[in-house]
Amino acid sequence: MEFSLSAEQAQIREMVAEFVDEEVVPRAAEIDETDEFPADLVAEMADLGLMGMPFPVEYGGAGLDYHSYAIGLEEISRGSGGLGTVVAAHTSLAGNMVYEFGDEAQKEQYLTPMAEGSDIGAFALSEAGAGSDVPAMTTTAEREGEGYTISGGKLWISNGSVADTVVVFAKTDPDAGRKGISSFVVRPEEDDGFVVEGTEEKLGDKGCPTAELRFDDLWVPKERRLGEEGEGFVQALKTLNGGRITIAARGVGIARAALDEAADYATEREQFGGPIADFQAIQHKLADMDTKVQAAKLLMHKAADLKIRDEDFIKEAAQAKLYASEISREVANEGIQIHGGYGYTKDFPAERFYRDAKLNEIYEGTSEVLRNTIAQQLLDE
Repeated sequence: MEFSLSAEQAQIREMVAEFVDEEVVPRAAEIDETDEFPADLVAEMADLGLMGMPFPVEYGGAGLDYHSYAIGLEEISRGSGGLGTVVAAHTSLAGNMVYEFGDEAQKEQYLTPMAEGSDIGAFALSEAGAGSDVPAMTTTAEREGEGYTISGGKLWISNGSVADTVVVFAKTDPDAGRKGISSFVVRPEEDDGFVVEGTEEKLGDKGCPTAELRFDDLWVPKERRLGEEGEGFVQALKTLNGGRITIAARGVGIARAALDEAADYATEREQFGGPIADFQAIQHKLADMDTKVQAAKLLMHKAADLKIRDEDFIKEAAQAKLYASEISREVANEGIQIHGGYGYTKDFPAERFYRDAKLNEIYEGTSEVLRNTIAQQLLDE
């Protein structure tokens, strides 16, 4: 097993880390304070090829392997958790749906501008009454002429209010349960009936707008359907499975940021005549934090390796996402503790890391659902 980065992977980390340190980190507090979508940073990332990292060059992507993509997203998330979600939702969810299940015409028309970063993507699956219970969705798509009329609404949609391309899941056969769900490409600027009801005011993940969407008899041509009718549920599960690797990367990035900040603070903060980094209690905290980060990275890359080799990675992706999500919160929590009272204020970024980390345990599969997935896979082996 190879643990060292290839020359290309090391180059990707260096390039993205330099961009993050120079452009993202200085803006992170501002993004968190204003909660405004950082369109200029997204444009810069597009210029660097970071909005289509895992997609083939022929579709406007960078043609990187999933290790490199995870490394890139880890670095972006180290700078801003919200920006990490922008990229993950755009690439792993919306972009990957078109790449995996779209035909050649759909890939050329919709994936290419997303991979190039000129279009932003969103993935509209969740509803107020259908979060983990996907088949409970009430959004419908009824056949009408040479297309479908979509009616209903979606909630908690990352990038939903700024997206140019939205992959929407709806029931084409309301009586068929999970086998009656299909997916469609919706273009907000072109399609009448696309309504942004508003965006959520969240605990963290600032800079990534999380929108409530409504579809008022929105008609799309049949050429916008991805795959066949009834395949949407399976498509969503496969897409979310791959997306869990990148949420693990977001967790690792946030945890690294919390660890680095805590270590720097510990060497500078003096109490009882010396830096608190000299105290064994602080050293043990830092040791545990680093160990958790390193373990999460290994799980992330194990899942990525299986995906690259086209082997089953459902359990490994769930484990990577579960562990990285929980340790990101734990490491961020210890970072606050090391900062003491200062960690509870906005004078230091420690509290932001904690707020950003918590989301990892909720979206793209809650920790409870992931434990169910892992157990089911384990018992089926």
